[in-house]
Amino acid sequence: MGLFRRLFGNGAPDGFTGSLENDETVIAHVPVQTGGHLVVTSLGLWVPGDEPRRIGWHLISKVKWEGALRVVEAVEASVEGPVVLLEDLPAQRFALDDPRRVLRAISQRVEGSIRARERLESPGVWVLQRKIPGRDGVVWQARGDAGVGLEAVREAVSGLASKLAG
Repeated sequence: MGLFRRLFGNGAPDGFTGSLENDETVIAHVPVQTGGHLVVTSLGLWVPGDEPRRIGWHLISKVKWEGALRVVEAVEASVEGPVVLLEDLPAQRFALDDPRRVLRAISQRVEGSIRARERLESPGVWVLQRKIPGRDGVVWQARGDAGVGLEAVREAVSGLASKLAG
């Protein structure tokens, strides 16, 4: 642990029990009305639970304020060549008293992780090139709109995947 962290702490809120990486920097945090904290770091968004866990910026599909912070996390469901196929999990909602600083920080990091994006209107697929926090290089990802199945996403990106692999 560096001297700065030993002297001044890691910037996480009191009571935060997540295990930050040595090079992980806390950018913002806010208490959640139901307990715990949302903690924005250089590597991802820490969400409360029995054990706080970090969602990497490259796995956040959507974030929006709707009277509560709505976060949609994606999981890596499959691959098509060098393209990772994502599926969205159900949205998580976090009731916050003052979301401004955290919402801005989250939005900046999610958008900042995107290097390129393309929309395939039929069947409704987003193809993204994203930076993974804490790693060199980028990853290609594809995510279907609500109701678009994994096989339809695979078919939609198969040509791109072939070009990237070749």
